[in-house]
Amino acid sequence: ENVLRWVPFEIDEKELTNRIGNKMIRPTTVPQSMEELKIEQAIAREALRLSFIQHKSFAVNLKGVQKERTISDAFEQSDSGLSLVDMMDLDLLVGSGGVLSHAPRREQSTRMLIDAFLPEGITQLAVDSIFMMPQLGVLANINQKELAENSRKAALEVFNNDCLIRLGTCIAPVGNAKPGTLMLTAELTMSDGSNQQVELHQGELLAMAADYEAIKATLRPAKGFDIGAGKSEEISTTIYGGVVGLVFDGRGRPFNLPVEKDKRIENLTVWSNALNEYPLESAA
Repeated sequence: ENVLRWVPFEIDEKELTNRIGNKMIRPTTVPQSMEELKIEQAIAREALRLSFIQHKSFAVNLKGVQKERTISDAFEQSDSGLSLVDMMDLDLLVGSGGVLSHAPRREQSTRMLIDAFLPEGITQLAVDSIFMMPQLGVLANINQKELAENSRKAALEVFNNDCLIRLGTCIAPVGNAKPGTLMLTAELTMSDGSNQQVELHQGELLAMAADYEAIKATLRPAKGFDIGAGKSEEISTTIYGGVVGLVFDGRGRPFNLPVEKDKRIENLTVWSNALNEYPLESAA
């Protein structure tokens, strides 16, 4: 059921369960149709979301005197302290792994990251180009004195030039209102000196093409919304585009998909088209 809510078309729950089972048995198979691709990416969204929830449950600030704990205790310690993971303070979100690195289009990777992790405020997005981050981590931690410095430099150079693909920046106000309510007004000064203005309303997902260059932005959240400086507080900052560009997420935080099936599928389709995830399908 959790995976089903991310599937943007009607499908029988039993059939979906069978397809998920087949993927578990043969995890390296490549999707052969658009439906299979969308189902695989729906599975990825839910898997990433659940993994992140578990990660936040581990990263907590314990209260009182520390005591010896077992792994089983770690799953229950969320009651004793707040999570150290604050999405509003997160500056860069990097996705790695087969589904994210090898998605046919970077727009698909972008939306999977946004849907799964629900970044708040202003967050740069990137992916590992060919799933090389683990290997670069090994390279950067060679302990032989004569190799250590050069290996770290090499790892960093490859990371920046060949590994990290800058997708863009997600701008997501925190708060909720009635559908269509103005959430944010953004005034942007692009690298070529041109000015653009964006108005974001509740329920919208907007994308704007922009290269990985500095963009001066003035972000004015509507009353009750927070973009990083507090509720209703304006921010002037520098943001960056990327392969996908700027994504304005007006779906609200906390984010909730519609329960009603037709409305859910309609929203998923609209959001997908906004990012041009499947251009051939949109053209048809």
